[in-house]
Amino acid sequence: MLGFLYPSHCVLCGHKGARGLDLCAPCFDELSWNRHPCPRCAAPLPPDIDTPVCGICIKSPPAWDEAKSPLTYAYPLDKLIQRFKFDGDLPTGRLLGELLAEYLVAGGGDRPDFIVPVPLHPSRLKERGFNQTVELARPVSKRLKIPVRLDVCERVRATEIQSKLDAAERKKNLRDAFAVKKSVDGKHVAFLDDVVTTGTTVEVLTTTLKDSGARRVSVWCAARAAAVS
Repeated sequence: MLGFLYPSHCVLCGHKGARGLDLCAPCFDELSWNRHPCPRCAAPLPPDIDTPVCGICIKSPPAWDEAKSPLTYAYPLDKLIQRFKFDGDLPTGRLLGELLAEYLVAGGGDRPDFIVPVPLHPSRLKERGFNQTVELARPVSKRLKIPVRLDVCERVRATEIQSKLDAAERKKNLRDAFAVKKSVDGKHVAFLDDVVTTGTTVEVLTTTLKDSGARRVSVWCAARAAAVS
């Protein structure tokens, strides 16, 4: 009944949506799907690679245990994420969360005890009006029946926008930026972010969690940029 009264419309072209999503079938097919991800960091890999794990993870494994991302950060997905994140387009955020949820359901594997959206500092939250990772987490939580915990981690220091910094500056920027507020002893935690590029943010968050007793940390994101060595 809701679908009849409020039919879905594609956020890319405006045509009628398909599969109950705000995305039509042709635009669904044209998204930059992450068809050959590294199972450790989710970076997109060429289909003919000899090893299932990327070279960066072989040389320097990340602190987290696994990463999952259905899409790569490329056109037109990059425009959708920017529209959602910086223009407050919440329907697009809901769509991205639904695509991530479908991907996670199809992939199976161990379910975490709870989902932790990457926290924003209160000043950034006030400026933006919403935390995009919380909006992404809502459909994922609903579909997978995993609780979202907003009380586990907090960003205790305001930082520069990561996208403006290089890898070394990103690490320095996030030093002592996060704190764990609730017990995570023996827990499997999934961090949820919109985009993972260098992985600096989730690396720092993972280290913070594991230092506080977390047993396992997964990284879930809507899109993954190509790994940079």
